[in-house]
Amino acid sequence: MKLIDSHCHFDFDAFAPDRSRVWQRCLAAGVSRMIIPGVCEAQWQPLADLVKGQPGWYAAAGIHPWWVGRIEDLTVSAEGLDQLGHALTSHVREYACVAVGECGLDTAIDTPLAQQEAVFRLQIEVACALQLPLVLHVHRTHNAVLRLLKHYRPPRGGVVHAFSGSEQMAGDYWQLGFYLGVGGTVTYPRAAKTRRTFSRVPLQSLLLESDAPDMPLSGRQGRRNSPEHLPLIAAELAELRGVSTDEIANTTRHNTEMLFSL
Repeated sequence: MKLIDSHCHFDFDAFAPDRSRVWQRCLAAGVSRMIIPGVCEAQWQPLADLVKGQPGWYAAAGIHPWWVGRIEDLTVSAEGLDQLGHALTSHVREYACVAVGECGLDTAIDTPLAQQEAVFRLQIEVACALQLPLVLHVHRTHNAVLRLLKHYRPPRGGVVHAFSGSEQMAGDYWQLGFYLGVGGTVTYPRAAKTRRTFSRVPLQSLLLESDAPDMPLSGRQGRRNSPEHLPLIAAELAELRGVSTDEIANTTRHNTEMLFSL
């Protein structure tokens, strides 16, 4: 079984003490490739340096909504946006990033939604210009995000990370060319809506993700999550859908390869 982790923050400090050992366990478990999203401008270069020379690691670059409030010019002026857009475009081109993101909207943080949206729009525009997929963070903002996606129609689509919406909403994203990220939430029996959605939507619309070091699986709360646990997510999804784990692995691997042009 060969798996791709479509969303893993493997560059975060949580993995600094034992990153190489974790990766060896990933390989032993069948997880041979991973997408590592960007979250802020200061992180882009260290991430690019980390993945250099690692054939199974791929970087994306973006501004996560949680980091929008840390941008020096919080008013998000037109000049500031132009500079940020230039920096993002230059970095993505120079380091052959496979996607723009992690980016999106989140109403659970203090940063005003208007400021988040200005930075999100910028990243959508960069993705459109560079013909790259988007890695989306969407928290209680599906309607606003869908409105923007319908306006811009990103030609390469993307993935909605940690999707937990309805089956109808899943279909709305899929029609726009956006895959759905299946993570540790699917292993929680209480996540009935999410589990039901992932049991019914087309398997061709799904990617597997760990979101490590966050989003631990059921029974592992309070512990660091790891991409080596991705086979457990694949097995849970297989049981939900009544198919083999190999079918889940093969199809989601193909989906991830197609989306990120691996």
